[in-house]
Amino acid sequence: MGKEASNKNVFASKVGAILAAAGSAVGLGNVWRFPTETGTNGGAAFILIYILFMLLLAMPIMVAEFAIGRHGGRDVTHAFEKMSGGRRGWRWMGLMPVVSGFLVLSYYAVVAGWTLYYTYEALIDGFSGKTPETFTNDFVTFSSDSLMPVFWMALVIVLTCGIVALGVQRGIERGAKIMMPLLFLFILVLVGCSLSLPDAGKGLTFLFKPDFSKVTSSVILNAMGQAFFSLSVGLGCLCTYACYFRKDIDLMKDGFSVAAIDTLVALLSGLIIFPAVYSIQGLQPDAGPSLVFITLPNVFQQVFGNLPWLAYLFSLIFYLLLVMAALTSSISMLEMSAAYFHTNLRIPRPLAAVLVSVVCMLLGTFCSWSFGDWKDVTLFGMGLFDLFDFLVAKLIMPVGGFLMCIFLGWVVDEKVLRAELTNHGTIKSPLYPVYRFIIRYFAPLCIFLIFANELGLFNLWK
Repeated sequence: MGKEASNKNVFASKVGAILAAAGSAVGLGNVWRFPTETGTNGGAAFILIYILFMLLLAMPIMVAEFAIGRHGGRDVTHAFEKMSGGRRGWRWMGLMPVVSGFLVLSYYAVVAGWTLYYTYEALIDGFSGKTPETFTNDFVTFSSDSLMPVFWMALVIVLTCGIVALGVQRGIERGAKIMMPLLFLFILVLVGCSLSLPDAGKGLTFLFKPDFSKVTSSVILNAMGQAFFSLSVGLGCLCTYACYFRKDIDLMKDGFSVAAIDTLVALLSGLIIFPAVYSIQGLQPDAGPSLVFITLPNVFQQVFGNLPWLAYLFSLIFYLLLVMAALTSSISMLEMSAAYFHTNLRIPRPLAAVLVSVVCMLLGTFCSWSFGDWKDVTLFGMGLFDLFDFLVAKLIMPVGGFLMCIFLGWVVDEKVLRAELTNHGTIKSPLYPVYRFIIRYFAPLCIFLIFANELGLFNLWK
């Protein structure tokens, strides 16, 4: 174990591995999409269904990515071939993270750049005295500008590149050990402030008092999809990180820790947002993506209007939280592509990180322009930002997750899978038969339903 820990291409500690994987899963979606989906789908009942599918769907697929990646060891490209017993036909699956990395970072960095810009605005007290209309106009003006969003997007990628270029232990692991505790610190401070608001009880009721009369087939499908997307399974980023796992990592137990951290961040984000939203009359908890960049800055100013310093502090910490969440995810996105060039083409890691970053900056610029100068430039009826989002969220993730289930459940030798999940018999795994059933039957069926729902096939059928 000492020799393995000294390998710079392996996470030095179990805590580092868990925090890095959790950082990859925890992103803007936990603070942005989860409250939006919860608000749209009725609150507490949706959350309970979401947690159920987190345990029965998302976590098993995450563990599948862990098993494939750690078994491959060196890199994802050869992991599928090695785990299948030398079947070269599955080797192409190892290229999925490479393509995913370029696509997802290109448009994700645009939104991450918005959060970095809003952090700067909060720092210089740029929200003070603004009206709701001003917040709306400012966001539209900023996001459609040709230069400023590109600058902030590029800055996000530069920060990400710097961390990835330092390597697995000095960059990715050390970054996770710093940013994840900071993220939780920011969350807990904001939760404390939010719960002290006058009508916080209404937000808590919405979050924790289930109304099962609101549960429909659509709510169940959306909860299923949110659990799946929350852990970022199917892209290959977790599979890439698992290549750096030590052999003593308990994939199921530590995988549960990652899923628990991701879910906890989502729930705590709800504790920040809903009490704040319910403190202002007329606001709805299903405000959508505008919640983060239009509604909440307005809420902070109105709720803490008599205490300007508290409005300033709340806004600054909230957007710092978003930046931390964005960076922990963007690191894994860049690593997916950079790792391929580093391990397969023998390009030095810093150069590989720079090359991927330059391409993502170029694509990210085009994605940013789709909100402004290029808004009329479409492909398949979508701007470049929406096209990349469609390809990743509605095609690559569900198809990738489905193929991983098929691969692990039907292609891989059962003895190989059992050995990987039990660390070659050194740990007990009483849930292994349940896990194998989920991967072979339940998870592929759920992913098919998510895929059909995301493409709108059920609405078409109705």
